[in-house]
Amino acid sequence: MKLKPFHIFVATMLASMVASSAKPNIVFMLSDDQSWNGLSVGMHPVFAGSRGSVVRTPHLEKLAESGLRFSAAYAPAPVCSPTRIALQTGKSPAQLGWTKAAPTMTAADGYKLISPRNIRSISHDETTVAELLKTAGYATAHYGKWHINGGGPEVHGYDESDGETGNGDAAPFKDPNPVDIFGMAGRAEAFMAKNSKAEKPFFIQMSFHALHYPENARATTVASVRERIRGGNEKQIGRIAIAEDLDEGVGRVLTAIDKLGLVDNTYVIYMSDNGGGGGKRGGLSGGKGSVWEGGIRVPFIVRGPGIKGGTFSPQRIVGQDLLPTFCELAGVKKPLPKGVEGGSLVPLLHGEDQAVKRPREELVFHFPHYQSADGPHSALILGDMKLLKFYETGEMKLFDLSKDLSESNDLSKRDPKQTEALSKRLESYLEEVGAKMPAPNPEYDPDKPPTPRKEGKGKRVKDKGKRSKKDRP
Repeated sequence: MKLKPFHIFVATMLASMVASSAKPNIVFMLSDDQSWNGLSVGMHPVFAGSRGSVVRTPHLEKLAESGLRFSAAYAPAPVCSPTRIALQTGKSPAQLGWTKAAPTMTAADGYKLISPRNIRSISHDETTVAELLKTAGYATAHYGKWHINGGGPEVHGYDESDGETGNGDAAPFKDPNPVDIFGMAGRAEAFMAKNSKAEKPFFIQMSFHALHYPENARATTVASVRERIRGGNEKQIGRIAIAEDLDEGVGRVLTAIDKLGLVDNTYVIYMSDNGGGGGKRGGLSGGKGSVWEGGIRVPFIVRGPGIKGGTFSPQRIVGQDLLPTFCELAGVKKPLPKGVEGGSLVPLLHGEDQAVKRPREELVFHFPHYQSADGPHSALILGDMKLLKFYETGEMKLFDLSKDLSESNDLSKRDPKQTEALSKRLESYLEEVGAKMPAPNPEYDPDKPPTPRKEGKGKRVKDKGKRSKKDRP
């Protein structure tokens, strides 16, 4: 029987209503050690330093063209594991008692302060984003770097994972699958296809090992980069090359979403776990291991239903915001766990220009460890003002980020009243969440230089770690 135009119209409308009421899929991609300007995508509408001048990431450019960029996005911590546990729980590393990835310094190392010990494992008492999404009917998967112990992703709400992985799991993967970039993309595509066929919404976290082990970049990519930046050192060339390999992996994921017909109902989020190495990266001060902007400000792009492409948001966001955001997008009915510090980004995704509503107005970044030249230090951001506090010296610095993204103009002496007010606010927050603080070293000798090493700089792990039950391609 031939359908009349009216019947066709009704059928089309009904199909549209069903599609619009379906729960959205969520694909969250997390890069490793990628600085704010580690993409060929400008992360700020006018700040030129926010775009990499040599690296080429066309697939991330495409993602940005169809999505929203946050120009003031922050990782929860300037190092790996604390960020990852914060992303899973929506709580700050300071509250969780995990502010450093590697073992901390001891009295014998000779520094003025002793760094606090970390928990170094996600507690079974914590509720993860995957566990919350499962209550809303989601299939969940975690691929790549877990690095927070606790039994691995499948113990914490993920239906499928690569196991309790760490940095060492990336080391064996070389050309043509550097640090398992393309293997992860393949597993994600298979998971999407399976659950799409079953008409089940899915959440996938892809925690890429890249930019770790840049020496494992594909030979063809290295050759291409070397040709473009003649005279560059091999470390620089390797980092650019592995970033470009990662971009291709992102492209494969985006292509899979398109091929499966899931573009209109899938949110794709891309960010880094912390900044890259030190120096003035993209015009920002500091880098990994410091809470200057270069250590915590990261690329952040999101594409999905209702998001206007090629747009920017100036609102400050932080990794803890993702758990409440994903829960709202998924329609999770269960109340958020006690202690969640993030707020939903959904209003911003819908084009509203307003500050994120969190339990606390300020953002705090607590790093009571020795890794950078700054030693143990913390930062607090309230509005446009940022306070840095250094525990060895008691020194404080104050910056207006609306005018001074490079943190080069210290206002603390000019505005001691505001400096002191923010310092007290920082102290109050750290005390309230029970943050672990550095302590005086009873063995400290000012005439004896400390052991010349950085925390976490040990022997390279070459084993395959604790991968999943079967060998991965």
